[in-house]
Amino acid sequence: MEMIESLILLLLLPHMFCKPQTICRIQAAIPIVHKYFQAGDLIIGGITSFIFISRVVESFEEVPKNSTVGESLVLITFYQHILSLIFAVKKINEVLQLLPNITLGFRIYDSYGGEYTYQATMELFSSENQFIPNYKCGFLNKLVSVVGTLDPEYSFIIADILSIYKVPQFLFGPPPSMNGKTDTPFYYHMVPGEDLHFRGILQILIHFRWTWIGILVKGEIGAKFEKLIFSWFSLHSICIAFLEQLSTIYISNVDDGLKWFVKTFHIFTNSKANVVIIKDKHALHLRWLLYLPEMEIVSVNPKGTVWIMASQMGLASFFYQKSWDIQVLQGALSFAAYSNEVEGFQHFLQTRNHFLFSHQDGFIKDVWEHAFGCVFPDPSVNQETEGICTGMEKLESLPGTFFEMKMTSHSYSIYNSVYAVVHALHAIQVAQQSHRRMLSGRKPNLQDVKPWQLHFFLKRIAFNNSAGVEISFDEKGELVTGLDIENWVTFPNQSLHRVKVGKLDPWAAKDQMFTIHEEAITWPRTFNQTLPISVCTESCHPGNFRRKQEAKPFCCYDCHPCPREKMSSQKDMDDCSKCPEGQYPNKDQDLCLPKRISFLSIEEPMGICLLILALFFSVCTIVVLTIFLKYQHTPIVKANNRNLTYILLISLLLCFLCSLQFLVVPGNIICLLQQISFGIIFSVAVSSVLAKTITVVLAFMATKPGSRMRNWVGRGLATSIVLSCSLIQACICTIWLATFPPFPDTNTHSEIEEIILQCNEGSATMFYCVLGYMGFLATASFTLAFFSRNLPSSFNEAKCLTFSMLIFCSVWVSFVPSYLSTKGKYMVAVEIFSILASSAGLLVCMYFPKCYIIIVLPQLNNKEQLIKRKS
Repeated sequence: MEMIESLILLLLLPHMFCKPQTICRIQAAIPIVHKYFQAGDLIIGGITSFIFISRVVESFEEVPKNSTVGESLVLITFYQHILSLIFAVKKINEVLQLLPNITLGFRIYDSYGGEYTYQATMELFSSENQFIPNYKCGFLNKLVSVVGTLDPEYSFIIADILSIYKVPQFLFGPPPSMNGKTDTPFYYHMVPGEDLHFRGILQILIHFRWTWIGILVKGEIGAKFEKLIFSWFSLHSICIAFLEQLSTIYISNVDDGLKWFVKTFHIFTNSKANVVIIKDKHALHLRWLLYLPEMEIVSVNPKGTVWIMASQMGLASFFYQKSWDIQVLQGALSFAAYSNEVEGFQHFLQTRNHFLFSHQDGFIKDVWEHAFGCVFPDPSVNQETEGICTGMEKLESLPGTFFEMKMTSHSYSIYNSVYAVVHALHAIQVAQQSHRRMLSGRKPNLQDVKPWQLHFFLKRIAFNNSAGVEISFDEKGELVTGLDIENWVTFPNQSLHRVKVGKLDPWAAKDQMFTIHEEAITWPRTFNQTLPISVCTESCHPGNFRRKQEAKPFCCYDCHPCPREKMSSQKDMDDCSKCPEGQYPNKDQDLCLPKRISFLSIEEPMGICLLILALFFSVCTIVVLTIFLKYQHTPIVKANNRNLTYILLISLLLCFLCSLQFLVVPGNIICLLQQISFGIIFSVAVSSVLAKTITVVLAFMATKPGSRMRNWVGRGLATSIVLSCSLIQACICTIWLATFPPFPDTNTHSEIEEIILQCNEGSATMFYCVLGYMGFLATASFTLAFFSRNLPSSFNEAKCLTFSMLIFCSVWVSFVPSYLSTKGKYMVAVEIFSILASSAGLLVCMYFPKCYIIIVLPQLNNKEQLIKRKS
């Protein structure tokens, strides 16, 4: 309870001891010495952070004094932030139309790397150059807005205080995390949110197909970054090769800091990742990392790397880094809020006499001494002339890593922030004038405006700045803008040029949100202006597919050739695919080609051979038939049953000729005739052989005394056997045609490169019924011939019949497995060969011996030799 009473008493102290028109005399323990004031009717506050100080350890035995602030380090390039605010205020004060009879002033403080952020913010509410806890004490300071800062962590501290008084705050850096607060109406984003930066990085990686990425992040800055990156990357098949936290080097632990840098240097040098994303406030840590080879701490030079800056990182340098080479940053990619060249800014930098304002500008002394290596003049101390800063030094002579003459993206945002406040004030002034009657005739005064009144107008203003760019905010207080994608081009004189090579427009159509011009990009020199590749595994070329490596990220894989009959037409395919129907993969298996139409024809070697065989045996058959016709009255011809001989020879001739049907383009008529004619003609031939065999057996049985077989011997028996057996086969074929007739078909699977035109049997059952019936006839003939092979006769046909049917049966028994095991036109070739072989077997075994006797041994062709029996 005593603590609460003491706190209340402390808060009431200013009111107890301050009276109206009384100036407070509260002395700050450690005042901020780096500040810049310019008086005005309305004040723009600014908080920056580009001076870093070393602190002296306090004993707290006495009140800390100014001497406790030690040596300072200055990031000179950020001094442009202050100059851009001054330039904006100067331009506004010169243009009386915006704020007539009002002078704009400013108060700028440095927070010394964030350590003095609370104090700098509270001093903005003071009417004197003193720290006063309650700004209502004494003369009120007309603060209308605050610009700052670059660091989101310090922006949150500022917003925490400004939100109490509802003072508009303009952020030119990443927005702060409001610790779960969703309603943040008092600050305005002059740059797009970090989500857009992350989407931009993702779009770049997808566009260039970089899937193996390194990441360097700085402490808590990268927490949100890591969370988003991991979720987004996995959705787009991007893997993280390494993720390292950037470490700050402190004087007290230089060795530990250098060890971290050495470890990280070896990690990114040995990694296959050629693209590294860095998330930091500025590039200081990156420059330390890349400078290790120059310090001879590591023995290898950094490899060529494309650095992607995850936020609006600047290439800042301390004075001791002035000579450090920046060529290693050639080709880096970064993001910056949309900006155009502001007319007159460079002229302002070149012509401004900075020493003229040295009594107001608390930054100029340290900036000038660090930038030009001179000693700032001090009238109270006798100084030697040599080495004294003269004020004639030119900012344009500094390297680009120290100071840029072109307005940077951050400075452009600060410039627009000041103009946004002024246009809101102008809108208030117009509104006051239009409602003058409501003010009871009192002349409106902008100095009476409260900071909270600006918010209504800030969210509704829309104007074009001096660069011709429209400035307006959405309902969330975010500037309606996008991001430029910049490419860093470095030069030997340590100068840097940022080239705009693309943009990210969140307000555009989805397919136009991201644009980039590859031809305008300058890549790191080690890549010789070829597109860098950053993948865990080299791309699998077309004709291959990738397979994930065990125990490694999904971006790491092995390449394997596509299986036979499959292809892949693009790189990095997860699987191969089959070609469309009627196409096949080429030799490299990366393209589908149309299959050739093919069938067994007389134009290919195999077809020619079969054609020659068919014609040869047809001619042989005709010759045999001619011989038998010429010598039809000789005993040997008469003994062979001339009618059956003629029927058999003609059927064999037709068998040879019917094989030619298989050597033409399959069509409806051809397919119907092929198997049907083959089945019927062969049945006639085999039934003729069967009739011959039966006739021979019955003839010898009829010679026995008292045999009744004489009544069966005659021409009618043989003719009846041939007709009846052939008629049965004809019936089978008729049923086949009536139910499942053969038809022309295409076979796309037997051959990879060909579409086989063939006749489909329609019904395999009917096809094998036809073959089975012929097999039955052949088996019956072979059986009878075999048992009658020893009948006594000089010209015993039984032996010839036995051999001929043995060949016939052997051919067709081997035909079935051969036919089933082959595909395409080879099936047709097997059937043709079986037809020719079996028919030739019958012709040769049955008629060549007789022709030999007729032509070569005519003396044996007589009746005596015919009836002569074996002894």
